[in-house]
Amino acid sequence: MPVTSIVSARRQRSLLTFCSAWLALLAVTVVASLLMGAGQVSPARALAVLTGNQDHDARFVVYELRGQRTLLAIIVGMALGAAGTLLQSATRNPLAEPGLLGVSAGASFAVVLAISLGASAATVHFSVAIIGAMVGCLLVLLVTQVRYVGDDPVRLVLAGAAFSAMLGAITTLMLLFDQRSADEIRFWVIGTLAGRSSVALWWSPPGILLALALMTLLVRPLAALALGEHIATGLGHHPRLIRLLTLLIVAVLVGIATAVAGPIAFIGLIVPFVARAQTGSDIRRTLWLSLLIGPTLLLLADVLSRLAVKPYELPIGVITAMIGAPVLVAVVRSRRLPTL
Repeated sequence: MPVTSIVSARRQRSLLTFCSAWLALLAVTVVASLLMGAGQVSPARALAVLTGNQDHDARFVVYELRGQRTLLAIIVGMALGAAGTLLQSATRNPLAEPGLLGVSAGASFAVVLAISLGASAATVHFSVAIIGAMVGCLLVLLVTQVRYVGDDPVRLVLAGAAFSAMLGAITTLMLLFDQRSADEIRFWVIGTLAGRSSVALWWSPPGILLALALMTLLVRPLAALALGEHIATGLGHHPRLIRLLTLLIVAVLVGIATAVAGPIAFIGLIVPFVARAQTGSDIRRTLWLSLLIGPTLLLLADVLSRLAVKPYELPIGVITAMIGAPVLVAVVRSRRLPTL
């Protein structure tokens, strides 16, 4: 058997092994999410419900409150994990992350702007957040065209962070001057899965699945782009078109995730970092693994947010920031990026 075939078979077995492990861990976090937090029902009582007990009050808490929240975490985690992996591959930047590059901030700003202009928070999130994320993506694309910035991961992140901070400041000012907007969006803008409307479970999965289906068409071109623009062009691909389509899919994924749960940072950075550490940098492997790592990490963060300060809850964005900041430092150190 040729050496390349042996290596390919080993990589496939490695990918299957890691996917199986993450799938098992995802199942564990799903059970933990159903057993703990969100309602005055103990883990033992919740476990009894899962095994067939007809405790109506506990069933409502486990299936309606915790179950709905668990499904939303899986949807949002898949979207943010895939978006981060795609964005890093398209920009060839290990620090590219929707929350750091202004994509999530663009979605948040658009939602707050729409509400301040008279829209209702219950109906405006979905489409407006996607449009805001798309604008953020286009600005990221413009930044990558600036000389020296697109080739320097640290400067690109700094430019994205500055853009996010600017939009965040404007968003805060709008909330300060508009009490109605502040009341409607106070909890959403922090980033949380608590108290989300069940309506999100109807409209968010089709959008996420459509974006993931389109994403599969870009896997091979992105793998070719990783070899360099000249090689990708030689193989018949169009780098600019690939990047544009990738950023549009990222905008849809991040826009829907932000509409559902508010801006949640660092998941898009952590997921591809963990996936690459296990399967290498080939997007044909990391992308599928990210679809399992994303929901697992977000569910784990959500469970921690419920238990950290009981009987209260922390916004999940606080937990992801506490986990993501050390990962960002680790990525910068491991890549030996230039010192500013």
